[in-house]
Amino acid sequence: MVSKNDPSKKGDVDKRDLNNPGEDEKSAPVHFIRHVIDDDITSDKYNGRVVTRFPPEPNGYLHIGHAKSICLNFGLGLEYGGKCHLRFDDTNPEKEETEYVDSIKADVKWLGFNWGNDLYYTSDYFDRLYEYALELIRRGKAYVDSLSAEQIREYRGTLTEPGRKSPYRSRGVEENLALFEQMRDGGFSEGQCVLRAKIDMASPNMVMRDPALYRIRKKNHHRTGDKWCIYPMYDFAHCLSDSIEGITHSLCTLEFTNNRELYDWILDTLAIYHPQQIEFARLNITRTILSKRKLISLVSEKIVDGWDDPRMPTISGLKRRGYTPEAIRDFCERIGVAKRDSIVDIALLEHCLRQNLNRRSPRVMGVLHPLKVVIENYPEGKTEYLDAINNPEDPSMGKRSVPFSRQLYIEQDDFMEDAPKKFFRLAPGREVRLRYAYFITCREAVKNERGEIIELRCTYDPKTRGGDAPDGRKVKGTLHWVSAAHALEATVRLYDHLFSVDDPAASADELTSLINPRSMETLDGCMLEPSLAAATPGARFQFERLGYFCADSRLCLPGKPVFNRTATLRDTWARIQKKKGKAG
Repeated sequence: MVSKNDPSKKGDVDKRDLNNPGEDEKSAPVHFIRHVIDDDITSDKYNGRVVTRFPPEPNGYLHIGHAKSICLNFGLGLEYGGKCHLRFDDTNPEKEETEYVDSIKADVKWLGFNWGNDLYYTSDYFDRLYEYALELIRRGKAYVDSLSAEQIREYRGTLTEPGRKSPYRSRGVEENLALFEQMRDGGFSEGQCVLRAKIDMASPNMVMRDPALYRIRKKNHHRTGDKWCIYPMYDFAHCLSDSIEGITHSLCTLEFTNNRELYDWILDTLAIYHPQQIEFARLNITRTILSKRKLISLVSEKIVDGWDDPRMPTISGLKRRGYTPEAIRDFCERIGVAKRDSIVDIALLEHCLRQNLNRRSPRVMGVLHPLKVVIENYPEGKTEYLDAINNPEDPSMGKRSVPFSRQLYIEQDDFMEDAPKKFFRLAPGREVRLRYAYFITCREAVKNERGEIIELRCTYDPKTRGGDAPDGRKVKGTLHWVSAAHALEATVRLYDHLFSVDDPAASADELTSLINPRSMETLDGCMLEPSLAAATPGARFQFERLGYFCADSRLCLPGKPVFNRTATLRDTWARIQKKKGKAG
């Protein structure tokens, strides 16, 4: 075994405001964990090694909070020339499934990280963990307790009152060994007894009041089958798995701060290799919940359409909505790592997304609420193809041809019959530019028997092909459009935040009462430019003037495309920062 190391200093607390990453947003924040690792490398504490781990429980899908931990653990491993283990903490057979294992692997890879040969399961160590438990019993540091779960809670005491010793605490070593073997062999029913550490029932740290190490669960395990009917508790398995794997820096969120004392006690008592546990603040985002229990309820109660619903904060949901791994990694780097809880405005995540999509997304034209336009002086039966720029941010993406014909579709709200002076789109007698095409002027609005506008009659200026007038005249409005004869009919889903309040996790109200009624709007009969017929599931585009959209990875069928709106073009975060700059 590697010799046990003394704990090192914990470094300084990061005092940055998580909602204000600073002027140089692209530089990597030097957070307190980096300080700890730098000190350990300088002192050669772990012989220059840096080995982290990401230890998810396979009982649900990963979410954006896990992405922060993934980026931190795998990122530090890469940064320091070390490695990061992917270890599944599969100690609860009641809730774990292979489906979750597969989804977690896929999510980690999608984010851009690779564990190489370092894929582990806590269940790989069940035999060794059992032997460690026997060693604690032999040393008089663990005992089998026959109190019920309710009695154990009663005996534990409170924050102001010490606990009481279990009447079974004085059992001898041989009796405890025999009882623990009987537990392993299925001689007791669930809840009849547990193995507890013998520490201090008067400890001011409630975690240290003889915590449970093993409990009985007569359930089939997704990897070990029915070999075991006793399973280690997280606190027992976690530190020992870290030790077995030679982890150097075991990074946990702040709720495990009190558990660090037990982490250290187990490893010190067994006198085995001792990694260092370091706690950091978990991610909290406005308009979002990241509680796994609450996310499960959203799925089980069918408030959302599964774990990959594009409104969910799960990685699979974000991916289906059209998020990119680069945007999520950028977000996780910008918010940094702190020793105090905070809440990050979701506008920052969306800002990172827009910045990434703006550089990589081809521009296309689509009309979500079609209004027919007939250009009366354009030749019937004629089609011409006009050049359109695929992405002005990246000239290497080139151009495409879009068809233009006598009948077009524009957005309904791009026309107003009684338009005010500052309405710069189409109105009777007004001239506007069609993107990449011509100037048109509205001559008449055709209505149905209910008085609804169903068609516009317009004329065009053939000298303005490409969108400029040779006589130099200017127009203030530019509209996107689609040729009616060539349009691809599609369904488009408009997504917004799932919750209508900033901090749903802090609300005492039922989740259903906090749901944003406009979190999803389905639009049928949308008209898109024909190039989108070749869009593959997951392909991302900017629909000009409308936002960023993604071909749905689950619902798209041949000839029946479905697009999800990933984000609008309006950058709330940039506007917030601009206001702050002016105020400063």
